[in-house]
Amino acid sequence: MFGRVRSWSRGHEKLASALRVAPLAALCGLFAVPYASYAPPGGGMALGVAGYLALSAALLAPLLWLARPVESFALIALISFGQWLAGVDPLPANLAVLVALWAVAYRCSFQWALAAMLVAELGILLALVNWESPSFGTFFGGSVFVVTIWLFGLYAGTRHRYLESLEERAERAERERDQQARMAASAERARIARELHDVVAHNVSVMVVQADGAGYALDSDPEQARQAVRAISKTGRAALAEMRRLVGVLRDDGHPGTDYTPQPGLAQLEELVRGSGVPARLVVAGAPGELPEGQQLAVYRIVQEALTNALKHGGPEARALVEIDFGGPELVVRVTDDGRGATAPRGDSGHGLIGMRERVGLYGGAVTAGPRPGGGYEVLARLPMARAA
Repeated sequence: MFGRVRSWSRGHEKLASALRVAPLAALCGLFAVPYASYAPPGGGMALGVAGYLALSAALLAPLLWLARPVESFALIALISFGQWLAGVDPLPANLAVLVALWAVAYRCSFQWALAAMLVAELGILLALVNWESPSFGTFFGGSVFVVTIWLFGLYAGTRHRYLESLEERAERAERERDQQARMAASAERARIARELHDVVAHNVSVMVVQADGAGYALDSDPEQARQAVRAISKTGRAALAEMRRLVGVLRDDGHPGTDYTPQPGLAQLEELVRGSGVPARLVVAGAPGELPEGQQLAVYRIVQEALTNALKHGGPEARALVEIDFGGPELVVRVTDDGRGATAPRGDSGHGLIGMRERVGLYGGAVTAGPRPGGGYEVLARLPMARAA
């Protein structure tokens, strides 16, 4: 509960200061009417109710800025000194000196706290000078009261700083522990991935050797060829299982499940264009040949992201055209729309374009995206034509 109160007071510092000053202000208000008939002994200066309220307000106002305790204490002490010079007897509002003294001892260094305490002691001595019969006992009692408040402020400030230090150390230890746990988990995943990579590479090497042997023995020794094919099948299943484990180790998205659905490729482009949510047309030039599955997936994702952008930013009347050219030395993917183009609000942070660049860069290509001069938007990707190994 105290922690919540402290957090609230930090966020509403002026209001919290006003609430702290309110009891003292109420006490000063209670003495306003009796002060009207007060006659200072020894010829002291009488302020009247208006002067009393004005001086009380001047003494209490700096308490609203206790976040700067030295300045607040200095201003209250200066006003009190002017009050003494004018011959005005101490008022209930002069207790603001003690409140500011506590704040200095609580918030500031020991040197500032000691200086404030000495100033308060000097104030007691000056106040006793104007009394008709000052005594050492009165001075001693006032000094004990001031020193008690000062010591309490020092203790509270020291305890507060100690607790804050404990909290900071605990938070730092927790962050370091979490960071070490993440580093250890990452290192372990990397080690497991290297080991599984070696296992998969070995299994694939065995499959290649068995396949070569089966090809040589297919005519001369069919039984040996069949055994080699069975060995390839068994080794391939083992390699696939290890590959799934490898993907599971490297996955860091909190979803342990494995999706065995084949990844989309060029065969699914027509379905993607039809179901994109934006009126679109697919135009294909040339034949893809034996394009690797990974490059097919890259083309699919580029078209998917470009159509998604057209749907989000092109406007309700936008139409799209997807052009794929396999005819040249480069595979060219161009997705254009006739939407709002440069005037479209783009609230994303460019992650889609970054993803496209990563995919295209994997195969040594490049991608550009931006508004077209005649209106609309264009995504253009160029990838070197690869062949399945």
